[in-house]
Amino acid sequence: MVKCSWFKDKVPEYLNIKQVYGIAFSYDGNIVLRFDDNKYKLTGRKPYDSDKSLEDTLKREHLEELNIEIEDIYYLGYLLVEGDAKEKYAQIRMLAKIKNIGEVKPDIDRKTYKRFMANIKNVKQYLNYPDLAGNLMIDDAIKLAKEKYNINFRDTNNEYFI
Repeated sequence: MVKCSWFKDKVPEYLNIKQVYGIAFSYDGNIVLRFDDNKYKLTGRKPYDSDKSLEDTLKREHLEELNIEIEDIYYLGYLLVEGDAKEKYAQIRMLAKIKNIGEVKPDIDRKTYKRFMANIKNVKQYLNYPDLAGNLMIDDAIKLAKEKYNINFRDTNNEYFI
């Protein structure tokens, strides 16, 4: 059974980083989700050796998968994953602000993803994390976004596909 724990600290050196995913906010306070295989997901992937930084991984994945440019990236924390591999590993989570949204287009694997702007009040329902760790991560992302970005977080359910 897989167990995830949420940490806002830096990843310890002994842990392997297997993923870098982002919580990207729009100017109106929504979070962009990738709609894939009838599920809502955050965007990211495993860092490539050619990536200069974790921020570069996140920028590349948002451009490749969603054709969205992001900026003002902040480290949020990591999920410690135990139980699905021989060794524990880390999944990095970062915060970003959407800079530009391009037209929908296929990624390098020729897969085209739908892009959904979820209201912060509903994003946990869409992501449907089975554990507390994922929900704590979203709470921390919203809190940090309120602190770092000049975003008008609305109390409406203004959600839409882009």
